[in-house]
This record gives sequence, structure tokens and C-alpha cells, in this order.
Amino acid sequence: MYATSETNKTIKNLALFDFDGTLCSKDSFTGFIFYALSKRHIVKQGLKILPWIQAYYLNFYPAHAMRAKLFRSMFRDTPAIELQRLGEEYAQELVSALSPEIFAQLQQHQLLGDQVVLVSASIDIYLAPLCKLLGIELICTETQVKNGMMTGYYSTPDCSSEQKKLRIHEQYPLKHYQRIYAYGNSSEDLDMLSLATHPFMVGEDRILPSLTPQKKLA
Repeated sequence: MYATSETNKTIKNLALFDFDGTLCSKDSFTGFIFYALSKRHIVKQGLKILPWIQAYYLNFYPAHAMRAKLFRSMFRDTPAIELQRLGEEYAQELVSALSPEIFAQLQQHQLLGDQVVLVSASIDIYLAPLCKLLGIELICTETQVKNGMMTGYYSTPDCSSEQKKLRIHEQYPLKHYQRIYAYGNSSEDLDMLSLATHPFMVGEDRILPSLTPQKKLA
């Protein structure tokens, strides 16, 4: 588990951020495939699942299933320690791919003492080191390792849509927060946004939620 919830009596706000297309301006999962693997391997493995790739682009195969199939095809039987090293390197690169506007909002939440959580369908291999760099918490799709090798399978369900909502509920007592902010960019974020008192959808909402310091009781 990467997310941890703090249990104290201080009422604070919770800020939930999607990653790809929201905090990050690019598709980090596809980017990691091209960062970590040779073009020859990508083409070879991609050809094996070409019918599913075509079906996905024709909207006949769902995104959550495509991500799992792609991960299994590309990373099965990869040494875990090597992939984790590449994930740490890739995380450093992702910092420069963050949306300036959304990242500034995230930093403002941190300055105000809000609890900030990245909630993403992307994988822990690079999101865990990224969140460590940013000083935020993480809920994401977690990958499975056995005997030092990537199995090619997830150890959790793909963290999208309803799974985002379920895992947030599992790890954060929402009634303890004064305000809940959520930032997303697609239909896979709607369940998460439904939890928020202040939801923001990239591409639809123009003005980011106004953040003001919390008034203290006398």
C-alpha cells in the first residue's frame, strides 16, 4: 500500500489529483514503455496484441483492460530491480512534464497544509518515486513481483473509475475533512470527482478552485 491516512484531530482539507492528462501533460504509461524498452521489443510484443490495440483505438476494447494487456505483454519476466531503477529515472523526467497550472495548484494545497494524494490508474513503478519527490501520497495500480521478476500482472485492480472511489474510501475517512478537492480530466475520474466538495475537470472547467487559508478557531 502506498497511501497512508493520518489520524489526528486537526480538521484539514483533502486534495485528490489524477495524473495522466491532469497533473501530467502526457500519457506517462506509454511514455514509460518507450523509456524502458527497446523499439525492437515494443514492436515484437505489440504485434502479438495488435488486434486488441486496434479494437482499443476503435473504442471496442476498454482502456482499463488495454493497460493491463499492454503491461503484461511488455514487462512480463523483466527483472524487478532493473525496472524499479528505470522507474526512478523516469520519475525524475516526469517532473518536467507536469502541467504548470495544475502543479502550482498542488503546491498551493501543500502550502496550506492540505493532505495531497495522487490517485491514478498508472503504475507504481514510476509513480511511487515521483510521489516521494513531490512529497505527496499515492493510490495507484500496483504491479506484482515474484522471485525478483515482474509477473506481468497487477497486484491490485486497475485504479480507474469506481476503483478510484473505492480505494479513496478505504484509506481516507472523508467525513473528517472540511473540504475535499478533486482534479481529473476524463470519464475515468468521474467517480473520484463525485466525492469532492470542489471538483475540477480539466478541459471543461476554466477556473481552478480558489484556495484560501483555513480560519483557526479562537
